[in-house]
Amino acid sequence: MKPNEKYGQLATDEAIQKTVKALQSNNFEVEVVKNSEEAKNKVLQLLPAGAEVFTMTSQTLEAIGVDKEINESGKYNAIRPKLMAMDWKTQAREMAKLGAAPDWVVASVHAVTEDGHLLIASNTGSQLSAEAYAGERIVFVVGCQKIVKDTEEGIIRIYEYSLPLEDKRARKAYGMPSAVNKILIINKEVMPERITVILVREKLGF
Repeated sequence: MKPNEKYGQLATDEAIQKTVKALQSNNFEVEVVKNSEEAKNKVLQLLPAGAEVFTMTSQTLEAIGVDKEINESGKYNAIRPKLMAMDWKTQAREMAKLGAAPDWVVASVHAVTEDGHLLIASNTGSQLSAEAYAGERIVFVVGCQKIVKDTEEGIIRIYEYSLPLEDKRARKAYGMPSAVNKILIINKEVMPERITVILVREKLGF
C-alpha cells in the first residue's frame, strides 16, 4: 500500500496559526519552531537535568536526534535503556509498569487537528497510558505535515499515510507488519501545563 502523499505536505501558515490557537484553547502549551535543530533545543530546554525521561519510539525523535541525546548522554534518568536491558519474555509486567508512568515523556503524534486535537496510533498501545494520563509531563514534537482539518481526517491520515510508512519500517526493522490496533485521541488536557506541543515547520516522521 502506497502512502497518500496528500498527508505528507506541510501545512500553510494560516493552518498552523489556527491550530496553535485551538490547541491553546484546549489547555495545551504550544511552541512553533523553524527546524529540527530548534525543536531539539526546545525539548532539552524543557527537561530538567537528571529528570526521569521516557522517549517513545518515534521517527520524529530519531530525525532530530533528541532520542540519542536523552538516552545516551548520561544527563537524564532515561527509561528506554533500562527497558532495552530487560527480558520481555520474563519481565514483561515489570517493563509495562516501568514505562507506564514516567515523570517526563518525549514523543510525537500521527495527526494534530486545526480544532486542537491530538491523535496517536499504536500497534501494541505500550505508550498510550503514559501519554493519556499517567505521565506527569508530556512533550510532543510534531512536523507540520501532520496538521489536518479535524479528527475524521486525522484518522484517515493514520490509515492512508502513517500506516503504510510504519508498516514498511516495521517489516524492515522487525521482520513483521505493523497495524493500527489502538488509537488515542486527546481532545483536551485537564491538567494545566501537562502537555507541550512543539510544532516544527519541517516534514518530520510519519
